[in-house]
Amino acid sequence: MPVRLTGYAAESVTNRRFEGTEVSQLKRFYLPSSLAPLYDGPAVETREFIEDDNRAAILPDPVATLDGMDFYLSVKGVGSTVDPYSWRPLDRSYASELVGDPDIGRKLQSAATDAPDRIITGELWLRGSPYGGQGWEHATNALRVSERADLTNLNGFRIAPVVQVCFLPVELQERLRQIYWYRRYPGRMVQELRLVPSNVRLYFHSKTTVGNDITHLFDQFSVRTSAQALTFEVNYLRTTVAMLTLFARTLVREGADGPYRGLDFHDVWLDKDAVLAPDGSVYFVDLEGIEEVAVSRSQVIERIEDQIYRTLYELTFAYEQIERERARRFGTSSARRSHFESVLRAALRDDPFVRLGGGGAFLEMEIRNNCQEEGLLTRFRMLDG
Repeated sequence: MPVRLTGYAAESVTNRRFEGTEVSQLKRFYLPSSLAPLYDGPAVETREFIEDDNRAAILPDPVATLDGMDFYLSVKGVGSTVDPYSWRPLDRSYASELVGDPDIGRKLQSAATDAPDRIITGELWLRGSPYGGQGWEHATNALRVSERADLTNLNGFRIAPVVQVCFLPVELQERLRQIYWYRRYPGRMVQELRLVPSNVRLYFHSKTTVGNDITHLFDQFSVRTSAQALTFEVNYLRTTVAMLTLFARTLVREGADGPYRGLDFHDVWLDKDAVLAPDGSVYFVDLEGIEEVAVSRSQVIERIEDQIYRTLYELTFAYEQIERERARRFGTSSARRSHFESVLRAALRDDPFVRLGGGGAFLEMEIRNNCQEEGLLTRFRMLDG
């Protein structure tokens, strides 16, 4: 669905990896027309976006090329269209019922638009964000992870980087904060400007996903031959295995006797918080829930295994949809487990952190770690013979 947003000049924090680039000049926050009357500042631009997740929008034309791939501007925190506590539409009329200040209610009702309303609220949501918007706490997590990466690559873990965190003006923030049901978000409201290779999720939060319309995605991404489909599968497994082993890839130790630290996932998941690129690679896009955790040496292997189990089903589910479509289109099906093994071997051929071992009765991943400690080598069975 199209989303028309008006951009306004904003104070912002820039990802240091992108300082001096063209995209670093995008110091904007964006409002849907349903919220424009709540802000008195002059507009800089109006642009046509399309939907990207529940509270985000994406430009349909690329704004940057990273690692040879087109990336698109996605703005997170531009308002939601659905009541968080029912299936009722969240529109200006409903929002005006929630506010105690009649002047704000009148401003909401005065918006001149025939597009579906999108509302940023002050309702406390997921501890670190307002419903329909984005909070400073979550945005800084995303920015911190983005700055650790080499543009889109963090030791093989692919990300959709945050380029700017843009602050909503205080006067606008305080008006939005009055739109709430039960609890008000107390922190600073912001928007994330990030770069994404598509708006296609694996299963949730998108009109077209790997889970519900893989046939359309093969057409959309121009997968026209069996060889292209195999490359698509290899790229998919290469990047999703990296997600399953993120803790090992980022493991560091604090001194000779200190704890071990690495990145782990909190309230974010492969099926809804990552997007699929046209070449089959998967990029994690909702970085707000990736945080560093500390564990003792005796807990490192357990943490690595827990992270794999957390997302292994989602990896396998999406892979199965891709492989079924490849076999349906090109008639080159083979035994499920032997084909998976061959694709996995190709995917991990150059991975410095994961090798394949075992044989005959089973296939296992041998997971190395960023500390290069042999005593923490982790073996995880991926396939039974």
